[in-house]
Amino acid sequence: MWRLVFHWLVTKPVLLLIIGLTVHNRQLVPRRGPAIIVANHNSHADTVVLMSLFPSRMLRTVRPVAAADYFLRNRFLSWLARDCIGILPIDRQALKQGKDPLVECVAALDRGEILILFPEGTRGEPEQPRPFRKGIYHLAQRRPEVPIVPIYLRRLGVVLPKGACVPVPLFCDAIVGPPLDSRPTEAAEFVHALETTMAELGATGGVGPR
Repeated sequence: MWRLVFHWLVTKPVLLLIIGLTVHNRQLVPRRGPAIIVANHNSHADTVVLMSLFPSRMLRTVRPVAAADYFLRNRFLSWLARDCIGILPIDRQALKQGKDPLVECVAALDRGEILILFPEGTRGEPEQPRPFRKGIYHLAQRRPEVPIVPIYLRRLGVVLPKGACVPVPLFCDAIVGPPLDSRPTEAAEFVHALETTMAELGATGGVGPR
């Protein structure tokens, strides 16, 4: 219930009143799971925008993957993250503790859910890409049959940059690419190919069907 309330009372008004969002190649957004969405990450608005690409009936199956130590650090933020947004919390210290950090992600894919991942791991400076981490490679190796759909988000880092609380009205783009058609067997190659794909989407200028 809270996800629908958040969707209609927060997400939709933000997109209508503050962010002039243009979605390119919307037909490539997956309409059923399992699937993995990967996107660049400059703003907390990134998650809201990506969630808005899905109809409200799908919200319960769309799970942004987020750091448990950040989003569950207090009761209010935990309620907002879990109940209103529906994050899938992961423990960033799991490997150091001898645990599998991807076990919940794999389980979610097996349930037919759609994961939203930010391979950069954390928000960077506005419009400045950061190196991708290798977690997405290990998840892809676990479930190679699951499609990975890249989405490049433009200017959201200016709308709500890291550390800001008040969004700046601005026109933004979400450029959806086709699912990755190859899966390099080496982690470094896979990450490089994904970074290249994202850079190419960002360089398109938003050209394409809307």
